[in-house]
Amino acid sequence: MIRAMIVDDEALVRSGLSLILGSAADIEVVAACDGVHAVEEVQRHRPDVVLLDLRMPEVDGLTVLRELARRPGPPAVAMLTTFDTNDYVAQALGAGAAGFLLKDTEPEQLVHAVRVLAGGGKILSPGVTEAVIGGYLGSGAQPGPRARIATMTPRERDVLALIGEGLSNADIGRRLYLSTATVKDHVSAVLAKLAVTNRVQAAVIARDAGIVAAPPTGR
Repeated sequence: MIRAMIVDDEALVRSGLSLILGSAADIEVVAACDGVHAVEEVQRHRPDVVLLDLRMPEVDGLTVLRELARRPGPPAVAMLTTFDTNDYVAQALGAGAAGFLLKDTEPEQLVHAVRVLAGGGKILSPGVTEAVIGGYLGSGAQPGPRARIATMTPRERDVLALIGEGLSNADIGRRLYLSTATVKDHVSAVLAKLAVTNRVQAAVIARDAGIVAAPPTGR
């Protein structure tokens, strides 16, 4: 059973997300609260995954994220956002966010996202890709994503594509018939060649370069 927690300043949002996630047989919503009580509730309930509102009036999501990162055994955290402030997005990525979800994400995609996060993967809603790219690639001072990917070996490009799908190292190894240690080496090389610090940033570049197909929006 995946233990999930929702942090949002709006009670209606908390209730709606709790209802969606609670309908999945393998997900239990162990807590839902605002930013003021978030760290305390994480310590109390020890969730596997936290969906965390990026912008809250009293204690914002960045503050909560940074505090959780300082504590042992932090959960996987995905930021909930409307993406109207790209600077906050960049800061959250740098602080260790495992992904980003729009608040109007379809229920099936939300459940899928929690499962991916619980498995150690990363998640990025298709609708936020452009905003994140804008925040990370800047105004052209750095090489574009295709130029960076051109420096990779074919195997590294395969690994990057699977990072873009949100797969963990173990899942990538199974897909490519590689050991986890070998996958880790490839991931390190990919991050170095892309000049990024985490897998979410690499996934953004993979999407922008067109080597990862966007997930379906519905059936």
